[in-house]
Amino acid sequence: MPQITVDYSAPLEGAFDRQGFALALHAEVVETAAAKIGACKTRFRRTEDTVVGADTDGHAVVHVTLGLLAGRTEEVKAKLTEAVLDLLKIHVKQAGGLELHASAEVRDLDPSYRKFEA
Repeated sequence: MPQITVDYSAPLEGAFDRQGFALALHAEVVETAAAKIGACKTRFRRTEDTVVGADTDGHAVVHVTLGLLAGRTEEVKAKLTEAVLDLLKIHVKQAGGLELHASAEVRDLDPSYRKFEA
């Protein structure tokens, strides 16, 4: 915990500083949500096809999902999602005139969540 997943459109490949974003996000999660830095895990999933509205061209999407153990207030979750959007503004550059659609959400991990480290 936290489990962070970032889905992003393929045309952002060279315009998205994913490592810089993840490192900055981990620091933010520690500060805002009292997580431990060593527990922060981020994975990036490149999506080849993106459709926005009736358009197949001219758009790029980034969506960040943060899964945290239950117990954070709604205010903490909202503050964290706003911080994610601010970090995306820093780490995603304009790519070929694409309109960027960025979003984020914080979810409570299901009570069944378990992990192990080997």
